[in-house]
Amino acid sequence: MALAFLFAGQGAQKVGMGASLCDGSAAARALYDQANQLLGWNLRSVSSTGPDTELTQTKVCQPALFTHGLATLAALREAGKVPAGEPAMALGLSLGELTACCAAGVFDFATGLRIVAERGRLMQEACEATSGSMAAVIGEERGRVAELCRDFEVEAANFNAPGQIIISGEKTRIAAAVAGAKERGMKKVMPLNVAGAYHSRLMEPARAAFAAFLAPIPFAAPRFTVFTNTTGAAISDPAAIKAALTSQVVSSVLWEDCMRAASAAGATEFWELGPGGVLAGLARRTEKMWAVRSFAEFTDVSA
Repeated sequence: MALAFLFAGQGAQKVGMGASLCDGSAAARALYDQANQLLGWNLRSVSSTGPDTELTQTKVCQPALFTHGLATLAALREAGKVPAGEPAMALGLSLGELTACCAAGVFDFATGLRIVAERGRLMQEACEATSGSMAAVIGEERGRVAELCRDFEVEAANFNAPGQIIISGEKTRIAAAVAGAKERGMKKVMPLNVAGAYHSRLMEPARAAFAAFLAPIPFAAPRFTVFTNTTGAAISDPAAIKAALTSQVVSSVLWEDCMRAASAAGATEFWELGPGGVLAGLARRTEKMWAVRSFAEFTDVSA
């Protein structure tokens, strides 16, 4: 078996996440306790009891998802469920790419949490300073979506799976693109309830500040293969990883490409470590024959 870990991105969060992990796993509980101390606020409480309005804030949900993914991994290792020598690789969607890098030893948990907290803070600032939005385009080929983006001056933010592409940009332009898509016969184009235009040029202030923040932080080579959303390919040079994480703030997330690259590199099983099972669903939409499991709570880990 060649195992690949999958880590969730923003939008997967939900109130209650991590509660049973903390109740059932000392290793997971220790990570949440460390996170509370490092952040200076009670991440465990917000994750497990909400309110949802607080958990969905960018500056909150990014540390919450990062910690939950690694706490799930810690619980699996504590329970002896991760085979020796595994995983062979790890990948994450958007924010999840940082979780994958931490799991692979590019930086430790404390450093990673500090990085993620700053990323979330900067992206929330960028959202509040702009008027951005996003929409999902379902059932269309990349070429047609590229034409739509060009004509309405918006950007393709996520290539999640075949026929599932997210566009991003200024709110008025996204509204025009949604209307224009329907005029072109695109049957399913849905505005998304998001705080801003993630993975678009509207995030440039966050990208620039994040680059400056990351510059002095040492990165190590990953202990196993990781993939970058910016190209969909494996990446190993520490400087290149840092550059990719910076660029990712404003560039398209090539998630489908990452998954196909992992499969081509020999992954025979995918384990999603995160709430909601979103990535497992995307995997099945991409290739029905892939073996995928989801782990979100202690009942999944201990089964």
